[in-house]
Amino acid sequence: MTGLGAIAGSGWAAGLNLWAVGLVIGIAGRLDLYDAPPILEENRTLLILAVLYIIEFVVDKVPLLDSAWDTISTIIRPLGAALLGITIAGEQDMSTVTAGLTAGGLALSSHAAKATTRAAINMSPEPFTNIIASVVEDVGAIGFVAFALAYPRVALGIAIILGILAAILAFMLWRFVRRLRTKWRERKMRTQPA
Repeated sequence: MTGLGAIAGSGWAAGLNLWAVGLVIGIAGRLDLYDAPPILEENRTLLILAVLYIIEFVVDKVPLLDSAWDTISTIIRPLGAALLGITIAGEQDMSTVTAGLTAGGLALSSHAAKATTRAAINMSPEPFTNIIASVVEDVGAIGFVAFALAYPRVALGIAIILGILAAILAFMLWRFVRRLRTKWRERKMRTQPA
């Protein structure tokens, strides 16, 4: 159960920032704080994860560019989380199918909530809300994966609850953004000269 908690927690957090999650797990393994998969502790892997994290850190702060990044990440984050879950499960003699589906599904849920929240925030012309949201997401991802590694049983329950709440939030925000876009298009068509 402890392995599944770490997988669920890292999966949910990976939906917010996959590269930060991999980096935290790798560093925790390097410091002997967690029995991380050896590949995540390698210098080359840590360097690649750090570079990707820095790129995402910058891109994620730029309104509209972050939405394009989130669109691309709709495939990358859940698949990366599933692979991360499978890798962790292999180290702990767990079912890789269960681990992959758990991590990937929770990452998809949290990513959907993140992407739709950011799309709603991008309706605002000022950039500061976007920057604050990005920092909160990064801190949340890093903090939750660290918590999941330290308290995996508690993290499992929290990740499941967060996954359900994120799916509900994503659905509600998607409907909200779609309505706003429709109203914006209607208003634009009314103001165009005939």
